[in-house]
Amino acid sequence: MSPVQLSVCVYCGSRLGAHAEYKAEAEALGTALAVNNWRLVYGAGDVGLMGAVANAAQAAGGTTFGVIPEHLLNLEVGKRDLTSFVVTGNMHERKKVMYMNSDAIVVLPGGAGSLDEFFEVLTWRQLGLHDKPIYLLNTKGYWDPLLALLDHVVEQGFAGQETRDSVTVVADTESLQELLRARLA
Repeated sequence: MSPVQLSVCVYCGSRLGAHAEYKAEAEALGTALAVNNWRLVYGAGDVGLMGAVANAAQAAGGTTFGVIPEHLLNLEVGKRDLTSFVVTGNMHERKKVMYMNSDAIVVLPGGAGSLDEFFEVLTWRQLGLHDKPIYLLNTKGYWDPLLALLDHVVEQGFAGQETRDSVTVVADTESLQELLRARLA
């Protein structure tokens, strides 16, 4: 197997959510990462969308890099059969290790934790601390309310249009693959 070409950090829910399409898209993403020889970097859980994306990546022969804080090992069922499994002391370390080991960020549907992770990398980008692409995988329009909020923040003068423009919205894994491939070209 050739070396990994790209490491993709995936933020997503530790639950499956209300629609089967969320899990199906997480599985499609995991498979796509493996097929393209891109490494999955994620929160190391074996539950919810986290487990779905990781299990699909593994089933397709992909490379997986999971990072989990010690206090979530039981709650998120730490997935110890990954290519790399890192246990951190806290959430801040988890986010830093995930970010530092990735070339791009993809956010699937999720809850408060996924929002926290998204806003942290968005803020870092706004501050000029990185230029990694940030993609919102907008399955079933899940992120539409967030996008409306970001537009509102810009309209009200609390961020420039460049902050909103640093977030790329994709409808599905196929569209995301095209953008990631173009980044490598």
